[in-house]
Amino acid sequence: MTIRIGIAGYGNLGRGVESAIAQNEDMKLVGVFSRRNPEDVKLLNGNVPVHKMDDIQNFTDEIDVLILCGGSKNDLPEQGPALSALFNTVDSFDTHAKVPEYFAAVDASAKPNGKTAIISVGWDPGLFSINRLYGEAILPEGATYTFWGKGLSQGHSDAVRRVSGVKGAVQYTIPVPDAVDRVRSGSFPELSTREKHTRECYVVLEEGANPDEVKQAIVTMPDYFTDYDTTVTFISEEELKRDHSAMPHGGFVIRSGKTGEGNAQVMEYSLKLDSNPEFTSSVLVAYARAAYRLSQNGDAGAKSVFDIAPGLLSPKSAADLRKELL
Repeated sequence: MTIRIGIAGYGNLGRGVESAIAQNEDMKLVGVFSRRNPEDVKLLNGNVPVHKMDDIQNFTDEIDVLILCGGSKNDLPEQGPALSALFNTVDSFDTHAKVPEYFAAVDASAKPNGKTAIISVGWDPGLFSINRLYGEAILPEGATYTFWGKGLSQGHSDAVRRVSGVKGAVQYTIPVPDAVDRVRSGSFPELSTREKHTRECYVVLEEGANPDEVKQAIVTMPDYFTDYDTTVTFISEEELKRDHSAMPHGGFVIRSGKTGEGNAQVMEYSLKLDSNPEFTSSVLVAYARAAYRLSQNGDAGAKSVFDIAPGLLSPKSAADLRKELL
């Protein structure tokens, strides 16, 4: 059985999903839906049709799972509940504080319509979330630490680009090596926000902009930079394009705990990614397989990664997994 996949939204994430589907023999991309003019959307595979997002309700019989590739700020809060009434869906909603209300909205839409919707899929939330759960469950006496980077932060880069006088910019989040070492030692350090990460900004100035004013506006920005040691480096447009066009990321989840008579135990899960959107897309595609299988079994409603058995992600049978990987 080939799982028929649709993509809603075709930016960096949608393009990554198209690439990931091509690596999975049990899946086929049957259509992409975009708010742009379909003729202006160029896919990696020119044989796949592109449709208007407004026409998506006409394709319910042609798609087994729809992967939602819109943004968490404006797109998914509207699209998640609306589209999960029509399709089995998978999305990467990543506004941690709003996950409970988003889950409830999608569940209220999907469940009455017999659809399966897996929300907040990716690496954080997603794979990191699972490893935080494993750590707490296995080492109940301890502390969990999450470090992000070194990686390009899209949200923080956008915030820098909104500063008056900035023509272009990227921002990297970098774990502080000493903090990571202290956590790995099993010493349970209490770390402030500033002690765990630093932030590096590379900025192209508008002509005539005052670099001192721009730097001050960045390093004092509430919620983004004021709580961190932040460096601002001014570069040319050519340097920005040449040296900072990739989208690397990664990080660590570390659970440090004690067992028995005080023996130190440290669990760690880490990622080092050349392309954040392509890796996130690969996770989405694996969970699309799980959504299809749950739907086939009549298991409707919203789900998180905590609700999905690992075997459902693999194209292999349960017997083969036991034989090859257990």
